[in-house]
Amino acid sequence: MNATSTETLTVDRDADGKVLLMSLTLPVLTRWLVEALDEKPFRARQLWHWLYIRHASSFDDMTDLSKGFRERLRDVARIDTLEPASVHQASDGTRKLAWKTLTGAVIESVLIPTESRVTLCISSQVGCAMNCQFCLTAKMGLRGNLTTAEIVNQVVLARRMFESEQHISNVVFMGMGEPFHNLDAVIPATHILISREGMDFSQRKVTVSTSGLVPEIRRFGKESQARLAVSLNATTDETRDWLMPINRKYPLAELMAALREYPMKQGERVTFEYVMLKGVNDSLEDAKRIVKLTAHIPCKINLIPFNPHPGTEFEPSPRERIDEFMNYLFSKHLNVTIRTTRGDDRMAACGQLGQPGPRTPKRLEPPPHLRDAVRPA
Repeated sequence: MNATSTETLTVDRDADGKVLLMSLTLPVLTRWLVEALDEKPFRARQLWHWLYIRHASSFDDMTDLSKGFRERLRDVARIDTLEPASVHQASDGTRKLAWKTLTGAVIESVLIPTESRVTLCISSQVGCAMNCQFCLTAKMGLRGNLTTAEIVNQVVLARRMFESEQHISNVVFMGMGEPFHNLDAVIPATHILISREGMDFSQRKVTVSTSGLVPEIRRFGKESQARLAVSLNATTDETRDWLMPINRKYPLAELMAALREYPMKQGERVTFEYVMLKGVNDSLEDAKRIVKLTAHIPCKINLIPFNPHPGTEFEPSPRERIDEFMNYLFSKHLNVTIRTTRGDDRMAACGQLGQPGPRTPKRLEPPPHLRDAVRPA
């Protein structure tokens, strides 16, 4: 976590009291080394280099650090907080990566190669509390927040394992969990990813997605330079209250007002993600409402074909309907794309992460006029 010199320094630790190094931004790492270990400030950049440029997995690998310093670090700190559990590769080259945390929980990331980029989709929580009706992760409920170290470690481990064959160019917080429900861990993680002296991802290539937590959107705009994506998925409060219950707390008018005030530099845009659900949110009237909702918000619209999972009540919109939807938005001069489905044959596509347990959150009743659009679970 971050801390100024006038605050008491608090840092994330494991069950044995060891400091989780990947939870520390560079200023906090510097202060911890000076105050807790009585080291010189320049040691922080040396250690940072080994963590994020050389991707060291052991203090013994850090050969330009003195033996005494390495031994002290081994006694009081740890590098990794995750260990690889499994890798499943889809026919299109997408890899679904499962990691085990120190407490035994399993989280998932997805490595997505395309011709123009390689994107790593990472998780911010174990499960999710938002109960979005179309998402498999929602059926897990929330089982816990990830630390900054566990978030960052997904990227470091993926680079260690695959960088020699695939350079990871983009990171998206679109895996398991609602990132803005865990902002105290997510914001420092974005700082570490974007740090020019460390992982050095472009601000434009780190994107954090939210279902629409309005106060947290305002905080994120002030404290992080990463890009913002908003999972929209409906154009009326009645439908969104059902699909995404967070809308009952922060309805569309309040969400859009916050986005109109969101701080953006020239050329920046908010990404609206819109999962296309057959008969639910894919009508021409929905497309017309998107135009009105997003007016005066610099944005792009990412249409996402729904990826089914076992037990879902929803069906994907036909491709012809998605194309018609896109073409209408184009005709109104909106920037719109259709996301190519990747990894669905290995349950690695959008909305397919996680393993529901025996008890799942309550399913919600659809509005009366949409009951015929869903099938029994």
